[in-house]
Amino acid sequence: MPNHRILVPFDFTPVSEISIEHAFVVGKAIDSEIILLHVVGNKKDFPESRARMEALLERCKNKYPHNIRYTIRIGSIFEEIDDASVEEMANLIIMGTHGLKGMQFITGGRALKIVTNCSVPTIITQEKGIRDSGYDDIVVPLDLHQDTKQKLSIVAEMATYFKGRVHLISPAEDDEFLKNQLDRNVNYAKEYFEDLGIEHTAKVSEHSSSAFVKDVIRYASSIDADLISIMNLHEKSLMGILGQTYEQQVITNEAEIPVLILNPKETRVIRNSVFARN
Repeated sequence: MPNHRILVPFDFTPVSEISIEHAFVVGKAIDSEIILLHVVGNKKDFPESRARMEALLERCKNKYPHNIRYTIRIGSIFEEIDDASVEEMANLIIMGTHGLKGMQFITGGRALKIVTNCSVPTIITQEKGIRDSGYDDIVVPLDLHQDTKQKLSIVAEMATYFKGRVHLISPAEDDEFLKNQLDRNVNYAKEYFEDLGIEHTAKVSEHSSSAFVKDVIRYASSIDADLISIMNLHEKSLMGILGQTYEQQVITNEAEIPVLILNPKETRVIRNSVFARN
């Protein structure tokens, strides 16, 4: 079996077409098998969905010469996506999100709920496509929580695959104790990327944590970033005072920059490849 497998939930909407484009570029970089997943609500929809997925597969094979296949599951997207990622031994999920309504459409709030239950890193896309060169510029917000260091491994691997640049950003803090802790996290990240020979920058936001979300998105837009990497920390993080809105605001950002999101309670990062699983 291939060392890497990318699961792409697909609901026949334009944003899910974009997620396939991302999967093609990432898949070629890491020599990955791509598994297209469609979820139906009941058995009667299965025959039509199978015919549509067969047509999609043939179209995709013309663009992606590596291994690609599909699977159809009956149930709820909240359960089936993670279940499929486990059963298929996927290392990465690339999923589109949009504002459409409907039981099986993946909206921003639903995407966050799905990620919370996922045991693998997930890239959430909107309508912004991906460069042929991949994720050249990756923005990494850093906060006070130690788990945020976990995302550095996968960011480093992404940056290595695509020969990209990493841009660290942290909130401004007046409190001396919090500022020192933030400085330690930033310095740790800078040394981490320095040791790996990855080009990187570091910036302190103009605002404290209360306005940090907007600063992250504004900064990512200003440098035309290709990816933002965050942890799904909720109340455990510095930005936790905003509750789940922090993560949701980022993944549905107006600039439509794709977001790599990890759930530290579930994600397993293994030495040698963060895309590998236990």
